[in-house]
Amino acid sequence: MNRRPVFLISVLCFGFAFFYIPILSMMVYSFNGSRLATVWGGFSTKWYVSLLSNKQVLAALVLSLKIAVVSATCATILGTMAGFVLARFRRFRGRTMFSGLVTAPLIMPEVITGISLLMFFILMANWTGWPGTRGFTTVTLAHITFSMVFVATVVQARVAQADRSIEEAAMDLGARPWQVLRDVTLPTIFPAILSGWLLAFTISLDDVVITSFTTGPGSTTLPLLIWSKVKLGVTPDINALATITVVVVGLGVALAGIIMLRAEKRRLSDERMAFRAND
Repeated sequence: MNRRPVFLISVLCFGFAFFYIPILSMMVYSFNGSRLATVWGGFSTKWYVSLLSNKQVLAALVLSLKIAVVSATCATILGTMAGFVLARFRRFRGRTMFSGLVTAPLIMPEVITGISLLMFFILMANWTGWPGTRGFTTVTLAHITFSMVFVATVVQARVAQADRSIEEAAMDLGARPWQVLRDVTLPTIFPAILSGWLLAFTISLDDVVITSFTTGPGSTTLPLLIWSKVKLGVTPDINALATITVVVVGLGVALAGIIMLRAEKRRLSDERMAFRAND
């Protein structure tokens, strides 16, 4: 019986502990009754109650969610098309340049991306008068720019692994290309599309660097608000806000995992039925 080396298991446990113990401690201290974040003053939920009455935090949360949903949806649409093209069309004029433009935000530092977008918006405002102010629109466009590359990478990998014989069989049976795309291709790559959307949503929701360059007065997102508060010291209300964020994101990931698992089982079942029908 082969046993895994103790060293590898120890490194794995240390890695999980390094990442998750600080998060768990933050969640525990979010119920701290003391105003000092590092001194336990008894169990209390008053910081969660105070968050519900904090209009500044609620406004920043709503703005961040709006930006994340819109940018993730647009990035998923554009990234899916880009990933599909890169996976299916191996040779076409300008493919190298197109691939480089798609993947450039992945390797470019966020500071450079933020500065370049800021200069672009300033030049556009001087030449055309748009945008009049930096806020929701500029931040959303910036998030679409750097998050679509992650969607394209995930979708490209899934499309490259997909079995094209099923699509060819559907076309042999009389299905038109758009029907094959709707009934065969999209259901096959749906888990990758959903994963890309969740990844783009998460990246947009917690971005600080690029957002700080492309936002303006009156358009403070939740990460920027937390960053400004942390500069003065970590307080229990920040722990409570971070705990709520972790729980919501965790529930969203779990729900997405269940949906993806069911979709994958349904797809495998449909493939087995199709092969049996052909036999």
